Amino acid sequence: MRTLNALWLRIPVWLQRLLVHELRSTRSLFLWAARRRHGVREGDLAVPYTSPQTAMTYGFLFVSVVETVALALLIPWPAVHRALLVLDVYGVVLVLAMHAACVTRPHLVRPDGSLRVRYGALFDLEVPADAIASVRVDRRYPEGRLVREDGEGVLDLIVGSQTTVTLELTRALPVVRPLGARTEARTLRFHADDPAALVARVRAGLPA
Repeated sequence: MRTLNALWLRIPVWLQRLLVHELRSTRSLFLWAARRRHGVREGDLAVPYTSPQTAMTYGFLFVSVVETVALALLIPWPAVHRALLVLDVYGVVLVLAMHAACVTRPHLVRPDGSLRVRYGALFDLEVPADAIASVRVDRRYPEGRLVREDGEGVLDLIVGSQTTVTLELTRALPVVRPLGARTEARTLRFHADDPAALVARVRAGLPA
C-alpha cells in the first residue's frame, strides 16, 4: 500500500485529477443507468445544467459511431482496424461517461440555503450559506473554456457558452480548477437549466 501511495504521489496533480475524473465518470454511467444521482440528500433541490450541451454531445456521439463504421469498411488491415476500433469505442464510452457525470451530479441547494455548484466530476464547489451575499438570475454568453477567470475574483463556469446565475459572495472562497490549479472567487457565474428555481430556493434558505 505504501508503495502504491508513493507511486501515486509521484504522478503530476493534473494527471491524477484526469485519472480520477475518468474513474468517477465511468461510475456515473452505472448511476445514470440506475436513474440515481450523486450526493443528493433529503430536502435538497437538485438543479440540472446539461441542456445547452446535450444536443452537441449526442451529435458528437453520432459522428463517432459513423466514423467507426466507415473505418471498419474502408481499412483492409485487421491489426490497424482493431486498434482504431478500440480507440473509437473508448472515445464513445468516455463521451457518454462525461455526459452521465453531468446528469448525475446536478447543482444542489441545501435546505439552509447553502449551495453546491458542480460540473460533472471536473468541478465541485461548496458555498456555505453565510458566504452568500446575493444571488440573481443573470443570463450571459461569455467566451472561453469551462472555467474562466477575469483576474479580479470573478469566476465563470460556462456550459454551452452561457451562464444564467450570478452569485455574489461575502468573502473569497478557495476554488480548485479542473486540473488542480487553485484560485479564489468572490463572484461566481454558472449555468442552471432552471435558474429561477435555484435562485428562489437559495433566497428562501438565507437569513432575512
